[in-house]
Amino acid sequence: MKPASFSYHVPTSVDEAVALLAELGPQDGRILAGGQSLVPTMAFRMARPTHLIDINGIAELARLTAGGGIVTVGACVRHAAFDSGTLPGATGALLRKVVQNIAHYPIRTRGTFCGSVANADPASEWCCVMAALDGVAVLRSQRGTRRVPAAEFYQGVMATALDEDELLVAAELPMLADDTRTGFVEFSRRKGDFAIAMALVAYRLEGGVIVEPRVAIGGAEPHARRIAEAEDVLSGQAPGAAAFVAAAEAASAAVDPMEDINNTAAYRRGLVRTLTQRALESAE
Repeated sequence: MKPASFSYHVPTSVDEAVALLAELGPQDGRILAGGQSLVPTMAFRMARPTHLIDINGIAELARLTAGGGIVTVGACVRHAAFDSGTLPGATGALLRKVVQNIAHYPIRTRGTFCGSVANADPASEWCCVMAALDGVAVLRSQRGTRRVPAAEFYQGVMATALDEDELLVAAELPMLADDTRTGFVEFSRRKGDFAIAMALVAYRLEGGVIVEPRVAIGGAEPHARRIAEAEDVLSGQAPGAAAFVAAAEAASAAVDPMEDINNTAAYRRGLVRTLTQRALESAE
């Protein structure tokens, strides 16, 4: 099939894009960046926006920067930007681990970090990263700028706090301490398929015990989130099988898994247990 007809707009600045969104958002106007989610749904006419606002020509939205303890990912930064060693430290190392799990290379060269964040698919790896690291979504409209923490931004399956006149101009992630250990594991039936579940962990060691643990689960529930119960189990414990198994059990018990035609809630709960343990065992 082919998309339904639409009007095409090409702003050259964020101010122009925001002005167009204020006018056209209420008329089912949509932002186009990577297009890896929107364009296929338009081709099948599952989505029929009357206006497309293409932001790819706005140079400031293509910036990926690290400074002041924050990694700032502009709205047009592609997944493939994280394949390289551009970003330093533990945060850069974690993002390089995660990006290898996203779809296939051609998609990574076109799809965007912020597009994935805004789409809020439960199986999105970047949504899990945002949840795990307490990332911040930077939203811009003619009313001003809002900075919304990930825990408040995600509201359900493909549901966020983004208003129809707001543009997600950037996502912000903290620069983790250099001695942070990180691990990421997901499971899909075939390489490149959407993940059925995923686990992301991070922690530091002080005096031989775990401090500042982070455990986030994606894919299993309507949106990714940190699992405080698993983090509490890890805190103050020596890294090893006993602590990792206990944390994995806590994560499995804490989630409320979704069901679909192929996967029962019990299956996803079991995956959460296994993936959390493997992410902890592989953290480095």
